[in-house]
Amino acid sequence: MSVAVAFSISLLAGCNSRSALLSSASVLGTSLSTPAVAAPLGPDAMTGDVQPVHDPSIIRQSDTYYLFSTDLPWLPANQVLPIRCSKDEVHWTSCGSVFSAIPDWVRAKVPGVAGLWAPDISYFNGLYHLYYAASTLGSQRSVIGFATNTTLDASDPAYAWADQGEVLESNPGDDFNAIDPNILVAPEGILLSYGSYWTGIKQVELDPTTGQRLPGAVRYDLATRPGVPDDAIEGASLVQHDGYFYLFVSIDHCCNMPIGTDNYKQIVGRSTSPRGPFVDRNGVPMLQGGGTLLLQTGGDWLAPGGGSAYIDPETGESLLAFHALKLSENGALYAWLKHISWRDGWPVLE
Repeated sequence: MSVAVAFSISLLAGCNSRSALLSSASVLGTSLSTPAVAAPLGPDAMTGDVQPVHDPSIIRQSDTYYLFSTDLPWLPANQVLPIRCSKDEVHWTSCGSVFSAIPDWVRAKVPGVAGLWAPDISYFNGLYHLYYAASTLGSQRSVIGFATNTTLDASDPAYAWADQGEVLESNPGDDFNAIDPNILVAPEGILLSYGSYWTGIKQVELDPTTGQRLPGAVRYDLATRPGVPDDAIEGASLVQHDGYFYLFVSIDHCCNMPIGTDNYKQIVGRSTSPRGPFVDRNGVPMLQGGGTLLLQTGGDWLAPGGGSAYIDPETGESLLAFHALKLSENGALYAWLKHISWRDGWPVLE
């Protein structure tokens, strides 16, 4: 990958951080506890069509896994929100895209938008829901929208993505940024977690029938990083396992120039409620900078993060899909997939 392409990645760093050009040597939060079993990045990356991939989200339908990811500047303009498929979680092939063009309403709401970011795939009310974000670098002029489909199998005659428009938006001066959507289908309802920088991760409840925000829904604060100058936290992913809710997030900065100066990493906390408070292994709240470390730079692989956790509702298989930059290829963005084991009530990546 050329330096020019690598620099384009840096413009997408952290999806939308208001401080993408700040030094990557940011101050750590109040606590960053380390898991009992580390999860080093190794030579077990997936094969096939696995790069460039940024902010992946995964789901299984029948015998096929589907991976959705962020648009990147050098990808074809008619492939908006690319899709990859696999039968075995190892070899991946391109399976098209959600849209052939950015929806008109997005272009009207977000002037200068060049692509859609951080898709999240979920299934409820008999439909697959693909939530996505649109913004421009360093801006709070951001929106979250979604599209639905009855199937993910492109060979099915019923296959068709229907854009459902806007769910929420943010504007300059708000205390949040409307990007990085993530859905949890829980007994408490359909919960949308979102946010990046600007005071961190938020959550609201959605109408299970329409997929839109419930009128009057209370907004909850899930995680932030007090003491960090740019609130460098983003990419929430929330799952439920064995009596706990686990909040996975990415912190610090990805895809900086020069290559190798990144300090992006993945952390996790847990709660007995999907609305928090979430704490790490040491009991430090994620609203106070807490978080148990899951992934960080190691060897040839830099800045692992942008992860989406997935627990298969039928098999119980637990996965974390994320991206990492390959140093020896000048920061090329690769998809990664690791299995999650649950030990002593905490996730460990394998």
